[in-house]
Amino acid sequence: MSLKPEEKTKLIEKYAQTDGDTGSSEVQIAILTEEINKLTEHLKEHKHDFHSKRGLLIKVGKRRSLLNYLLKKDVKRYREIIKKLKLRK
Repeated sequence: MSLKPEEKTKLIEKYAQTDGDTGSSEVQIAILTEEINKLTEHLKEHKHDFHSKRGLLIKVGKRRSLLNYLLKKDVKRYREIIKKLKLRK
């Protein structure tokens, strides 16, 4: 369940820190969040797709690692991305 190039480009434009920024933590977290949302919807319909479930868990762990890194590096940026993506209820 990967993102289409157009969707990825929109996310990069929205969360990029500067022009041409594709690798910042915010961009990576936003892309992973979108992929996680798509996989979650897929798994609601296909409950026994264990390969996709494993992929989902890997993506969640990667996003958690990036969020922890951002929290240690810059709390303000961490709080902004959490608010923008509505990750914490």
